[in-house]
Amino acid sequence: MKPFLIVSIVYFRAVEIINEVVQGLIDTSALEWAGVIIGTFYLIFIAKKNRFGWFFAMVSTSIYIYLCYHAGLYIESALQVFYFVMAIYGWFSWNKVSSKERFIIRWPLKYHLINILVSSIITVLLGYIMVVFTDQKNPYLDAFSTVFSLVATFMVTQRVLENWIYWIVIDAALIFLYSARGLHLTGFHYLVYTIIAIFAFFSWYKLYKAQKIENHIHRT
Repeated sequence: MKPFLIVSIVYFRAVEIINEVVQGLIDTSALEWAGVIIGTFYLIFIAKKNRFGWFFAMVSTSIYIYLCYHAGLYIESALQVFYFVMAIYGWFSWNKVSSKERFIIRWPLKYHLINILVSSIITVLLGYIMVVFTDQKNPYLDAFSTVFSLVATFMVTQRVLENWIYWIVIDAALIFLYSARGLHLTGFHYLVYTIIAIFAFFSWYKLYKAQKIENHIHRT
């Protein structure tokens, strides 16, 4: 009876979760739908190294500045402002060169180690500040996604290959963060983001290897 009881509990809990998610999707506002769809176009275009992705980023981040603030995710709302600024920077930065000239680069390991150490310290401090002085929901998780997203976004504008590894981890964390605040569609959206980021990493990696081969041929 015990195994049957455990299976029954797991089954009914899974059904409850599915029903909650479905109901959440039904209750999703048109504005959130717009943010999700436009944000998906952003990621697809950026994965293809197309600068028009930054235009979609400007629109989607404008929407999420409003959504995050009203969901009580103040750090995430401030992060969306940063995304908007970086989208403008990315648009002009990528406009300087053609698609074929947008070479993918890699950062040395020490850059990543320094970034992870510094970002982790800032995450803890920012999370603590939000606990003490605000009613911020999920303060440490929100601080983590915010702080690490800052550098990850800059890495995208500079076409650093490893940016996708950062985004895979960040997007996975954001699935829970947004779902916990009732933004179920956005949580599902970040699940899609996570999958796209995985494919984008391998796509950029192939392009990076092709660049190395082409550069080697030109040198010989």
